[in-house]
Amino acid sequence: MTMFRRGAPLFAQALGLVIVTLVAAQLIAIAVIFNLPPPPPEFYRSAEIVRALKTGQSVQPRDGRLLVVKEQGSLRSNGQDSIRRADFKAGIARAIGVPVNRVELQIDNGPRFFVRRTPVNPPKPSDAPPPPNGRQAREPFAREPGPGGPPGARGQPRDEPLIFGDFKFGVRQSDGRWLVVEPKPTFRLDSWQQRILLILLLSVIAVTPLAWLFARRLAQPITAFADAAERLGKDPRTPPLSLSGSTEVVAAASAFNMMQERLRRYVEDRTAMVGAIAHDLRTPLTRLKFRIEAAPDDIRPKLAADIDQMETMIAATLGFVRDTNRPAERTKLELASLLESVMDEAAETGGDTTVERAEKTVIEGDPVALKRLVQNLVENALKYGGAARGRVYAEDGMAIIEIDDNGPGVPPAELERVFEPFYRGEPSRNRETGGIGLGLAVVRSLARAHGGDVSLANLAGGGLRASVRLPA
Repeated sequence: MTMFRRGAPLFAQALGLVIVTLVAAQLIAIAVIFNLPPPPPEFYRSAEIVRALKTGQSVQPRDGRLLVVKEQGSLRSNGQDSIRRADFKAGIARAIGVPVNRVELQIDNGPRFFVRRTPVNPPKPSDAPPPPNGRQAREPFAREPGPGGPPGARGQPRDEPLIFGDFKFGVRQSDGRWLVVEPKPTFRLDSWQQRILLILLLSVIAVTPLAWLFARRLAQPITAFADAAERLGKDPRTPPLSLSGSTEVVAAASAFNMMQERLRRYVEDRTAMVGAIAHDLRTPLTRLKFRIEAAPDDIRPKLAADIDQMETMIAATLGFVRDTNRPAERTKLELASLLESVMDEAAETGGDTTVERAEKTVIEGDPVALKRLVQNLVENALKYGGAARGRVYAEDGMAIIEIDDNGPGVPPAELERVFEPFYRGEPSRNRETGGIGLGLAVVRSLARAHGGDVSLANLAGGGLRASVRLPA
């Protein structure tokens, strides 16, 4: 009984991988967020926009991308202005001296305005208290101007309108065209986009080893399972499959072994039944031999010939059963040498044999069975075609043995039937010419036992070709 080591179910393993992957990705994201400073936004001051509009030249902001100036035919509106947006537009319109209805601000994602309060004449560094922890203190931000005097007075803060992100600020010219200021378009990634890619990259690096181990653990038993099925096709007596893996894989392997055992018992039972029938037929045939002694002289030779033919068929059947049940050991075998040796043996007895092509082709098989396969094909070629021409070569991962003869061939309707046991295409029942009809059946049985097959084809110039294909 084959023992299996059961692992966790495949469902549990896949679920565990998903959970570990999600947790690892979240931990990496948290680590990146907490350990890296927040990305600074791109700020654009109203004074910088005003300078670009007045000069018509590009302006380099202090906290953003280059502001470029260009002309375009139209500039769409974002709808009704909010209070902050209207104030922002009005402030720039006053600064450049145009009516507010001739300016337009286009943004994509809602309001992006705030007001920063900065002192007109900030105190000297020597008069200011030192910042805590030695860090530079941030400038305060507010949305409304604070009390304490009019904006712009000495020592009093003033309001500085800012906008951040992408925008287009346009001024309609007298010819109807628009003079537009916008941050220079770029294909570079923003800081937050770079951090997302960093999180993704670190997550992939962290999770890839786990995914590789899981895929390898999953693929190993499936690969072994496929190899076992391939071995079963080549040799029905291959050892049972032994696997360790998930519960599902172990269950599939157990079912495979049970199927293999049932197939083996089925083939052995059928073969044993045929052998038993053939063996039991010998007893009544022996009695018939004695009883025909009293038969008239004119029919006695015919009865004796029929009995002899039946005994020959029974002997061939028992030989086939014996060879089928014989334990075989698969070894490395060179087919070209095998074909040459069989051809030489046939030539020694007067056969017209030729090896036309003999490429070195090595397969794993039963030497005795494969020699019988080649012998049967050569004997058929000599018996029915008068000559045998053999070839061995490799093609598309298969070892191919071809035996041609010079005979009349086989009718197309019988190219498959001749492989049936005891079927003979030769019309006479003479044992000297027709045999008993087991030769090609044995050839096909041996070829399929090695994971291959055999086929027949009539040649264009006359003759028959037998082709055996075996896994190389």
